[in-house]
Amino acid sequence: EPKIVTAVPGVCEISLDQRALDARVLSAMHREAREASDRCAKENRVGVEWKHLWRIEPRPFDPQLLRLCEEAVREETGDAPRLPSGPLHDAAEMVPHMPVVMMFACSSNGLSHCKEEDTPEPHLEKTIRAYLRLVEKTIEHVALGS
Repeated sequence: EPKIVTAVPGVCEISLDQRALDARVLSAMHREAREASDRCAKENRVGVEWKHLWRIEPRPFDPQLLRLCEEAVREETGDAPRLPSGPLHDAAEMVPHMPVVMMFACSSNGLSHCKEEDTPEPHLEKTIRAYLRLVEKTIEHVALGS
């Protein structure tokens, strides 16, 4: 407020998305963020309010699917970096019901979840081929009952 870029704001809203694979680490991160916001508010003689939007405990990916995904990506690209996503990954609501893993395509300049996000076609093609490998590996894994 007043929603004019050249004016000194009367209100500033910030959302904070914290992720960790360990619930204790996540709790410590939250506590540290609250302490930092309280300290900054006091130093700058402003108020700070926290509003709870949503929270779940960490929900890790299925270890077997994670292994198969890593194999598929490595076979296609020569590397398989892991991106721990923590509790708020897009598949979090499916984890209690089925084995889950996620595979990501490389975004230009590392930008994701914003209007500038873009993935070059060669990266998409590699990701699609890696995804197909993962599907084939998963079918074989299920068929063998391993």
